[in-house]
Amino acid sequence: MSCRLYLVTPPRIADLARFAADFEAALDAGDVACAQLRLKDRDGTPAPDEEILRAAAALLPLARARETAFLVNDRPDLAKKAGADGVHVGQQDAACRDARALLGPDAIIGVTCHDSKHLAMIAGEEGADYVAFGAFFPTDTKEAPTRADPALIEWWAYATTLPCVAIGGITPENCGVLARAGADYLAVCGAVWNDPDGPAAAVRRFEAAIRAAQEAPPAGISG
Repeated sequence: MSCRLYLVTPPRIADLARFAADFEAALDAGDVACAQLRLKDRDGTPAPDEEILRAAAALLPLARARETAFLVNDRPDLAKKAGADGVHVGQQDAACRDARALLGPDAIIGVTCHDSKHLAMIAGEEGADYVAFGAFFPTDTKEAPTRADPALIEWWAYATTLPCVAIGGITPENCGVLARAGADYLAVCGAVWNDPDGPAAAVRRFEAAIRAAQEAPPAGISG
């Protein structure tokens, strides 16, 4: 399976109409499998519920029109109110099984597992649709409690069939190692929304980097 992009919104959206245009441009620029609405400061303080629902109402139709899954961070209840495709929960948020009970069998539920095989196995047993590992690189988006190694993705891809998302400080320049390791999805935030050439250009650079990484011969083999 080819590695695909998973967009995460910036922590705050000051101008929703302007961001919606950027969001649409990013989705149109390449193969974006999923988008997560994550309105939360670096210290973990979330935006008000009304702000999250307002952003979901603006962005969800854009994602749905492009067959991009749209998830809400942390809150299964808000995901349900918004009509989102699912939710991404952390270790301190709603349990995977509780999110499943609320959202139903067809919802997409992802679980943050930091750098832990054990947490990932538990998430899989509880019915998660994917697990997320990270942070792999320094990030300004959140206070990352752990630093993961690409070897974890290699092990996970070899040992299981449950998809995994790599997250944390990922850029077009460093994403190749994660794509080669077997990450199914790369969760990207600042490297897209803060790109000086705009989010569409960033998505195109990510896609070129992923393609180059996956087409490269294994180490030690020359063409």
